[in-house]
Amino acid sequence: MTRPLENVTILDLSRVLACPFATMILAELGATVIKVEQPGTGDETRGFEPRVEGEGGSESAYYMAFNRSKQSITVNLRSAEGQDLIRKLSAQADVVLENFPVGTLQRYGLDYARLSQDNPALVYVSCTGFGMTGPYAPRKGYDTVFQAMGGIMSLTGERGGGPVKPGLPVADLTSGLWVAIAILSSLMGRQATGKGCHVDFSMLDGQVGLLSLAAARFFALGEVPPRLGTEHPGRVPSAAFRCRDDKWVQVTGSDQHWKPLCDLLGLHEWAEDPTLVRNIDRVNRREEVMAGLSAAVARLDRDEFCRLCDEAKVPAGPILSVDEVLSNEHVLARGMVREFAHPQLGSFKALPVPFKFDGFDDPSLGRPPLLGEHTDQVLGDRLGLGKEDIQALRERKVI
Repeated sequence: MTRPLENVTILDLSRVLACPFATMILAELGATVIKVEQPGTGDETRGFEPRVEGEGGSESAYYMAFNRSKQSITVNLRSAEGQDLIRKLSAQADVVLENFPVGTLQRYGLDYARLSQDNPALVYVSCTGFGMTGPYAPRKGYDTVFQAMGGIMSLTGERGGGPVKPGLPVADLTSGLWVAIAILSSLMGRQATGKGCHVDFSMLDGQVGLLSLAAARFFALGEVPPRLGTEHPGRVPSAAFRCRDDKWVQVTGSDQHWKPLCDLLGLHEWAEDPTLVRNIDRVNRREEVMAGLSAAVARLDRDEFCRLCDEAKVPAGPILSVDEVLSNEHVLARGMVREFAHPQLGSFKALPVPFKFDGFDDPSLGRPPLLGEHTDQVLGDRLGLGKEDIQALRERKVI
């Protein structure tokens, strides 16, 4: 068997998080990803904290989290010779991915219009903060800016409190998933037409696209959803509850779960109350219902309450901290914590791409490359350059 993307070659001109996350996923699904980095320094995340110290040196855990299973070459994109190398490599590639500010690669002669002349089947994806068009196109931004402007931060936080960002870089991570979808769908389209395309993806667009239920409520009701903490705007119960041992559990139930939940909590009158059977009735009495449930859950320890919910088939789960997640028996049984061997650090743990295939090999878990580790190999094998040619490029600071 093989992995599903083993015949795909991606020239990755991107850096930092969103796009490297996308290409790491595709690399571990079998694609050959050639990551182009700045000579001497590389992707700026190579210098980000936290650092991992090993016998052979120090590496950035940030960089390693998003760049496994890739090849690394160093090319000076400001150099005319470097730009020519990229044009030659792109002529052999299936995909080029870039996240430079709008107009930068056009100045270098590395935009879609130029590269597609030599490779009409090329899939070229541009990931920018605000897109290639529109009044905000020249603006710069980071993950939290897109969270703020895309609406998710306005929805996140405790009732009556201020906006809160999620604990992970949601805009970056979801943009990486959007980019992976764009690449895969474009490759499928190319199979049908034989032609490549240019994808203009805006990280702000990606966040707006995630508004989903909040947008549907606004379109249907004209409602601007308030911050509700862990509560759901249209379902009761759906919230986090503090248990007797000061641990927390998330309960989310539908109408069929209401009676068994009340029974296991000893709320037998509510279990038989016809005015609480329907979700809409519980939503209308949200304050009363949430207060009663909170008081009842607070009489039980978290693990005991979760056991009772499992027995009654009420959807509930403990709110686990990162260390609890990464040592959880089910997470480990599913193979979601693995290791790779690194030449400088030895063994290091990582989270694999979360697919299990029957019909293909499962995604690999490779190590991230050292800076420029594959420059000679790629230029030699793909462009036919000899050792003397490559050394001359290095002396002229092209690579």
